[in-house]
Amino acid sequence: MDRQQEFVLRTLEERDIRFIRLWFTDVLGFLKSVAVAPAELEGAFAEGIGFDGSAIQGFARVYEADMIAKPDPATFQVLPWRAESPGTARMFCDILMPDGTPSFADPRYVLKRALGKAADLGFTFYTHPEIEFFLLKNLPEDGTEPEPVDAGGYFDHTPHSAAHDFRRNAIMMLEAMGISVEFSHHEGAPGQQEIDLRYADALTTADNIMTFRLVMKEVALEQGVWASFMPKPFTEHPGSGMHTHMSLFEGDRNAFYEPGAEYQLSKVARAFIAGLLRHAAEITAVTNQFVNSYKRLWGGVGASAGAGGEAPSYICWGHNNRSALVRVPMYKPQKGHSTRIEFRSVDTAANPYLAFAAILGAGLKGIEEGYELPPGAEDDVWALTPAERRALGIKPLPQSLDEAIAAMEQSELMADVLGEHVFDFFLRNKRAEWEEYRRHVTEYERKRYIAVL
Repeated sequence: MDRQQEFVLRTLEERDIRFIRLWFTDVLGFLKSVAVAPAELEGAFAEGIGFDGSAIQGFARVYEADMIAKPDPATFQVLPWRAESPGTARMFCDILMPDGTPSFADPRYVLKRALGKAADLGFTFYTHPEIEFFLLKNLPEDGTEPEPVDAGGYFDHTPHSAAHDFRRNAIMMLEAMGISVEFSHHEGAPGQQEIDLRYADALTTADNIMTFRLVMKEVALEQGVWASFMPKPFTEHPGSGMHTHMSLFEGDRNAFYEPGAEYQLSKVARAFIAGLLRHAAEITAVTNQFVNSYKRLWGGVGASAGAGGEAPSYICWGHNNRSALVRVPMYKPQKGHSTRIEFRSVDTAANPYLAFAAILGAGLKGIEEGYELPPGAEDDVWALTPAERRALGIKPLPQSLDEAIAAMEQSELMADVLGEHVFDFFLRNKRAEWEEYRRHVTEYERKRYIAVL
């Protein structure tokens, strides 16, 4: 037994923890959990816990159902909202086949495989997400509309508001679980919040995002409200994105930084951005995986706010340009290690394991193939005419889940990054979602047409 496993078992005894929740996600990024007693944990570390994989979205067919969840002791944390004795803790799991080999259906393994490829090239992939979401007084049912908890706007500070107390309590819970928070504030729409997690390696960040979503929902329920990560719950307000800052490191050296280069961007960084741009359409079904995701990218909240209220709609990059898909933040002197890029299309409903794997795969492809970076966009891309965008070679992102699926289906890169099993299941699931959505008659159609036609 290694030291991390010994630490976990010792902590269970010292802190009277009687319940251990083993967590993993399905292919769509929904959190799954099975609880085990402390007496079973030593065996779980050695052999894992068996479960029926055919009951989990995208994991296995009925005739190959047996799978194993093996806890990762490095992810052990006590759940602070279950702090009363006896306590509850959690660990993320790696999903294995009965013979002990990794399951190709496990999203965490998909990301581990992508990170392994980066490591073979000498790189470590770091990410820093800015996570937006809504706090609601109610969940819509029986035709009711969701109602935000407040009428606040960007950076508003409203004393004693539900959102103010919520962010304080939520951050305390995250910190108690070892998840460092960099910033938090009220976002632009009523009830909309943003909490930014500190830089970490991509696997840790993905685990942290899954924990973050649950923590937000738990804290909200304690305060009698609801937290929603739906990309765009309101027609008249901007949607929720997860702008993600990222960089590659070679040991302790930031591989994106080159002193004296334009914007201090190294050749590696420029090729990485070029890879993101060339493969942007192919990875969009993963970074924006629901029909509602495209209401954020293309839904519009007024011309002055762009297509989706700072949501990127067009495939381009720019220096400090918030209308671009890839933004290069302003360089800070003497802080070369913080040189990074920001990928802005990802929304908060994405499976973070698959999204980071897809983004990393596209960037590494640019590096391996030596892609040339096209000129950056200096203008507000939303304000350009279609003819001006065409003249600049700026193409749109997919405008619907249907278009995103079509781009992904033709992508050798995505088939390679996700693996055949996840690639096939994901496309089948998304195609079924699109077909169901396409058949649905909306309230908009009834209100607009039923009386006049």
